[in-house]
Amino acid sequence: MSFTKRENKFNPKRRIRPYSVENNEVNKTLSETIGYGGNSEHKKNPNDFNLVPPTNPRSAKSLCDDVEIFERKKALKLLKEGAWRGMISEQVRNGFPQNIWAVDENGKPLEAQLENQELGTYHGYPVPESDPFSALILTEWNKRT
Repeated sequence: MSFTKRENKFNPKRRIRPYSVENNEVNKTLSETIGYGGNSEHKKNPNDFNLVPPTNPRSAKSLCDDVEIFERKKALKLLKEGAWRGMISEQVRNGFPQNIWAVDENGKPLEAQLENQELGTYHGYPVPESDPFSALILTEWNKRT
């Protein structure tokens, strides 16, 4: 059986930076600096995010709607909390981590990806349970409370 490039495949290179008390101030500063831009391909109804619905939606995209993130304010809060807890990737672009992870109030892991490395803005989406990385996100999140 053949797959398209991203279908049923997950990025095996993702790494959460190890927790360090010394990084707490850096994490706090990062959480105060970053922003949420959003990506309409991860939303059925992207209006609160000031996004235009995609003209050609891709059914393989995970949707924020599935984890009840309908407001930009909520997405930004989760993004900032992930940064504050140091749930950031080892890979950095222009001083911003390529990815930031968080867990919502229902225990669903989320991944945010840097979309503008000059402004430090991200777009996010739920991590499917079928992605082995979701278990690592949950474990690390619970360690860093």
